[in-house]
Amino acid sequence: MSYGFRVDVRGDYALFSRPEMKVERVSYDCITPSAARGILEAVFWHPGMQYKIDRIYVLNPIKFDNIRRNEVKAKISAANVLKVANQGSGELYLATTENIQQRASMVLRDVHYVIDAHFVMTEKANATDNTAKFHEMFQRRLKKGQCYHMPYLGCREFPADVRPYEGKEINTAYPDEEKDLGFMLYDMDYSNPDDIRPMFFRAVLKKGVLDIAKPEVYA
Repeated sequence: MSYGFRVDVRGDYALFSRPEMKVERVSYDCITPSAARGILEAVFWHPGMQYKIDRIYVLNPIKFDNIRRNEVKAKISAANVLKVANQGSGELYLATTENIQQRASMVLRDVHYVIDAHFVMTEKANATDNTAKFHEMFQRRLKKGQCYHMPYLGCREFPADVRPYEGKEINTAYPDEEKDLGFMLYDMDYSNPDDIRPMFFRAVLKKGVLDIAKPEVYA
């Protein structure tokens, strides 16, 4: 038996970056399934369970803002880490004052979603684990506002307000429209650790609802 639940997610800004944009960050039109799963995992995670996103409801109209942010333009290389490890001394840090640069970002503004999801048990579950136990733990942590780390909307500087959805009906921002959002990132395929691949699906927002219970995925 699998338990389902609805989670209310909102925030001032969000950035779910499109991978085809190389330098300047441009957000998808709404939250991606993998980002939605990450928010749920921030509330409660266990190796014996796996979240499945069924539907995403868009409650606020899709609005974009252009902002500029300070980002670090470099990263510590693996070769440098290996060199320091072999020598036993050296510097393993980045000075942000020397590597900072401004980049433009097209972000979402004033977002509000309802995530409709469920979870399934995995082979890593213990003998004492069961769906009722995990469901109760998730609901308790969600109601108390507990989380392992701050849930965020694509980037850590955009925190998410996460709470249980108490309503019976969900009034979306587009009750009479259908929007083709193009190809969207669904998740990453980790079946082969040596060749991790992105998976995409055709996102269509029907009456304000992104139905991904049974997506047609392209790897």
